[in-house]
Amino acid sequence: MMTEEQKTDMVDQEPIVADSQENKQNSEPAEKGISETEEMKKELAEQKDKYLRLVAEFDNYKKRTVKERIELIRNASQELIQELLVVLDDFDRAKRISEDQNNEQIFPEGMRLVHHKLLGLLQSKGLEVMDTKDKVFDPQFHEAITEIEAPNAEMKGKIFDTIEKGYLLNHKIIRFAKVVVAK
Repeated sequence: MMTEEQKTDMVDQEPIVADSQENKQNSEPAEKGISETEEMKKELAEQKDKYLRLVAEFDNYKKRTVKERIELIRNASQELIQELLVVLDDFDRAKRISEDQNNEQIFPEGMRLVHHKLLGLLQSKGLEVMDTKDKVFDPQFHEAITEIEAPNAEMKGKIFDTIEKGYLLNHKIIRFAKVVVAK
């Protein structure tokens, strides 16, 4: 059996052992607390980053859809205008023939007024006539119908004649100019 002194020694030792175990347990949660805090901070930073990216992506989506809607409204009449270009071409041909033959009956004053009014209306909707006179041939704007020998070296690579005018609608090509190129 144990003597009183041994029991007292053991009782005295237990709290010391218990204190050292409590210190170990207390130090582990403290370390866990720090690492858990750091992990939570990292996770919070990741969530903030995801949120900011999502907000930016949504903002870009809104801007893109507004831009597309404006473009759609701006060019909604493109098909109708393209069909009216044929009528405008007929007016231009009649006007040119009238001027070439010096015959007012082919293209009378009333027709001139209608032509001018139609052209003005289409231009107010964003239609622009391509200028091809004495321009260098550019396949992005012109369609070469044929080539002819250049009358002089200065005309090489330039547009010699325009068969059919080209048109832009709000700075977008809706019909290429059909031209004769000097080579």
